[in-house]
Amino acid sequence: MTFNYELDFDNINFREQPELYRVGRGEQGVLLVEPYKSEILPHWRFKTPEIAKESSEKIYQMYLDYKKAADFVGMDMARKFLQMGYTRSRRYANYKGGRKYDEKGEIKERTLNEEKAASAAIFMEKWKIVREDQDYLKLKKEHQKKYG
Repeated sequence: MTFNYELDFDNINFREQPELYRVGRGEQGVLLVEPYKSEILPHWRFKTPEIAKESSEKIYQMYLDYKKAADFVGMDMARKFLQMGYTRSRRYANYKGGRKYDEKGEIKERTLNEEKAASAAIFMEKWKIVREDQDYLKLKKEHQKKYG
């Protein structure tokens, strides 16, 4: 099922109404789903490998806390932030200023920023742990079966 962008995100607490949450694909809804966005976003950083390491470890710990609380939506949102840490770091590693397209809409020349590539690798490590976690996969399947 795809992520439902038609919901009134300003007035839904997904911790209280997890039945409204849809996993979607990739990072869909990562900056919409409250209260998780407000809990996780302040810790999401990737400017340097040191910052990325601290950030990914904090978000992974939040994932474990959500898991302990049997909060699948929180677990999935932490997964999305880890994934977004990887994808955004890669974007900055591959394109100066993190912009893939120029003013004309054409793809800019690729570069390689080693520092951002290292940040991406750090996020990838935690993202992989989460997306392969058997408890996460079980809860994801149950949530999708129950709610779509």
